Amino acid sequence: MDVDEVIQYTVAEGIATLTFNRPQVMNALDMAMLQAFPQVCARARDDAGAKVIVLRGAGPAFIAGGDVAMFKANLHNMQNMAPELASVLRQGILTLRDTPKPVVASVHGAVAGAGVSIMLAADLIVAAEGTQFTTAFAKIGVSCDGGASWFLPRVAGYHKAMEMLLLADVCTAQELQAFGIINRLVPKEELQATTLKLAQRLVAAPANVNAEIKRLVNNQQNQTLSENLTAEAAAFARCATHANFAEGVTAFVEKRRAKFL
Repeated sequence: MDVDEVIQYTVAEGIATLTFNRPQVMNALDMAMLQAFPQVCARARDDAGAKVIVLRGAGPAFIAGGDVAMFKANLHNMQNMAPELASVLRQGILTLRDTPKPVVASVHGAVAGAGVSIMLAADLIVAAEGTQFTTAFAKIGVSCDGGASWFLPRVAGYHKAMEMLLLADVCTAQELQAFGIINRLVPKEELQATTLKLAQRLVAAPANVNAEIKRLVNNQQNQTLSENLTAEAAAFARCATHANFAEGVTAFVEKRRAKFL
């Protein structure tokens, strides 16, 4: 299948939408979709017409993990296949984290396995009520991938991360919201509208500030407080000489809505 078939790519009003498109199998990740993943992420990163990236799934689910049927059919070759699967997933995850553009995951139905990892790579998560989450890896006799063991302890804490990874139980959207994993929990029929409204707010925000904030938050996990304060000061100085700062200050004084670049 063509890249644009397995992961559809559209841009409208500054929002690049990546739609995982194997609805007949709840968007389970097969080799074609995994190979398309880093390509489409890079396309969104480099697209000058996009200021925000939205991840979503077609049909009844976001992403129901890896394609178990593919694993079963290739058990004889997993020693060779597994590194390739991990490599392309890794490239896509790193691209989403490294891009200066905010990434919003809009999830519903089932979010399992690598689908959880891809969701966690986003900067903000909007979930529909009734969505069910499971890391799933341990249930099929494999350890986690896609950064799940890196993301989960940082957002949910060590013990909740270990519970989710070792037991692989199904979690509700309410549980994940309580642990700070989900930003917005909305009725299923409001998911698209809520995601669009959030993305539009990010599009209207100063793009350079979005980028600086994302870089600071991602980098602080490997910095001392002193190093982080130095990085913040440098970022603030860059922002203070940008046209968006002049516009923001002027709009505030003039009591009008700012029009940022």
